Amino acid sequence: MMTADNVLDGNAAAGPLLEIFSVDLTAAHGRCDECGRVCALAETVLYNHAPGLVIRCVGCDAVLLRLVDNGTRAWLDLRGLSYLQIDRAQ
Repeated sequence: MMTADNVLDGNAAAGPLLEIFSVDLTAAHGRCDECGRVCALAETVLYNHAPGLVIRCVGCDAVLLRLVDNGTRAWLDLRGLSYLQIDRAQ
């Protein structure tokens, strides 16, 4: 149920997102939306000869993640992942 008391705009996520993405994402585990394989991003296949980085599933070769950075902006596409599990530093 959405009420004015529990709905904020996306700016409210700035702090938590900064905390999460300040870790090494290669250790994060993700689930391929195509074949269901779960593995660390470090175990995937990276193609870096495109305009950005393209990370593919080692099991089925589906695109998991795309990252393009032009120096002033970055675009991150995670639509190939069902989830991305990030272990927080202790």
